[in-house]
Amino acid sequence: MSVDRADEATADAQPEALAATSYRTYAVAPGVRLNVRSGPGTGYDIVRVLPEGTRVPIYCQTPGTTVTGPYGTSKIWDNISNGEFVSDAYVQTGSDGYVASRCG
Repeated sequence: MSVDRADEATADAQPEALAATSYRTYAVAPGVRLNVRSGPGTGYDIVRVLPEGTRVPIYCQTPGTTVTGPYGTSKIWDNISNGEFVSDAYVQTGSDGYVASRCG
């Protein structure tokens, strides 16, 4: 299901259906204002900046530019919205690997 389809489903869904389309959210590292990029890498444009204390859904994950952050060094990028990616090195997933399906 694409991010667009998930948003449509949420808007029209009954309470029972919302549980099927909901996603777990993950905390961004404490004290970090996190750049959200248009693609999975530091060479992509910054589309917005998340404020400190934000939690993000991860719709899918994909490899990209290697980044070192509070949670280690990772080449995994998290798709948090349509066309919006953050480095997994700044998201507390509890894993050094993939926690969601690969984008594509």
